[in-house]
Amino acid sequence: MGGRKAGVRAGAAIGCVLLLGGCGGAGNSGSARHEPVTAAKAPAQLPVPRGKGSKSADDFNGDGLRDLVLNDLVKSPDDAHGDDAGIGIVYGIGAGTGTGTARGLAPGARQLLNPARQAARTKGQSPAVFDAEASCDLDRDGFTDLVVSTDPPYDGQGRPPVPLQILFGSPAGLTGRAVALVIPAATRVGNDWPDQPVCGDFDGDGAEDLVVHASDGRLSYLRGPFTRKGAPRAAGKPLPSPGTVPTGPALDVNRDGYDDLLVRTAEGPATSALVLGGPAGPTRTGTALPSGIDVALGRFGRGSALDAAVGSMDGTYLRYDLPAAVRDSISTPGSVLDAGDFDGDGVSELVSSGAELRILRGRTTGLSATGMVTVPPPARGTTRVLTVADFTGDGRADLVVRTYDGETKDTVAVYAGSKKALVTAKPTVTFSTSEFLGMNS
Repeated sequence: MGGRKAGVRAGAAIGCVLLLGGCGGAGNSGSARHEPVTAAKAPAQLPVPRGKGSKSADDFNGDGLRDLVLNDLVKSPDDAHGDDAGIGIVYGIGAGTGTGTARGLAPGARQLLNPARQAARTKGQSPAVFDAEASCDLDRDGFTDLVVSTDPPYDGQGRPPVPLQILFGSPAGLTGRAVALVIPAATRVGNDWPDQPVCGDFDGDGAEDLVVHASDGRLSYLRGPFTRKGAPRAAGKPLPSPGTVPTGPALDVNRDGYDDLLVRTAEGPATSALVLGGPAGPTRTGTALPSGIDVALGRFGRGSALDAAVGSMDGTYLRYDLPAAVRDSISTPGSVLDAGDFDGDGVSELVSSGAELRILRGRTTGLSATGMVTVPPPARGTTRVLTVADFTGDGRADLVVRTYDGETKDTVAVYAGSKKALVTAKPTVTFSTSEFLGMNS
């Protein structure tokens, strides 16, 4: 099966694109140590707030606040070689809810999605693999839905089955059993696994669509909205593509009312190109980007359209004002990139991950290494950026990272966006994914 992401990396105020499972280690510069949190030590579980529906991204319970998705949860020290526990969800909670929790992510309001309970069965079997891949409101009911990847039975002969399933959001969050995504035979080609889903409104009709990898340099384009049985409104013949790896999140790069997506020629170091949306969907190949390990899209400070930053081992290539793509470059350590507007001024900052985690401030004249902010990791171990997004609703993106040390210890930390300092010096929220151990729902 095609390569899977390590987690869902939602777009920030402008957006970001993550192409690798994580970034390089942060060394041992953190002073804190991991202490595995047993089920008995985990903070008391809070009820998931019931929402009425919203247009917020990654809002599975529809209360207007973004939620966090976590793959690869740590394991119990007593069962370090056991099966993956599933997918963790941490919900946002509003201030004044009687919990004493500030507005934003509340680790107590957590939910474990387990394949035995939530996955659709194939030939009577529950999947062993259950990974979050993409999120958007596929059925237009005001509650974000989660697309997950599984491992259905396959004997290696002929066309493989569809491994993708949909968990639908609700006022109580992601509580039901998933349904298999329907990809009509006419929109598939070849015998590759149909994976790498990307959400976006590619035809501009207001409904979220899905683009999925097909074979032989083509994409399967599924038009939304989707039914509760996982079927798209329409799906035509496979679309030609400049690469084989569709990559999200999709964004309206040239501001013409249609979402666009990035397509890479391969996983890892590779060239990529924008594929522009339109009335017929993502059919037009746009700007080609240089080879790199990662790409982040954002409004970094030049022109009226979005810009691209391409991370490589020898620096960052910049392409301003897409699709015109005015060329520039900047020498920055780290080749894994994310973007978000941390200070709320309408211009994106660039997060560069490597031996250290650094933030380059966006300016009207473009990105600059001057005044670069270094973010210390919350604990000792390897630090990866999980997402850059606004979890508090204050109009400023927040930085969420995860530092792990082996399979049984980790720390997830949220650094809040700041008007002056870009992000807070210390995390405003910290927790361990071991808090999901022993959960039954």
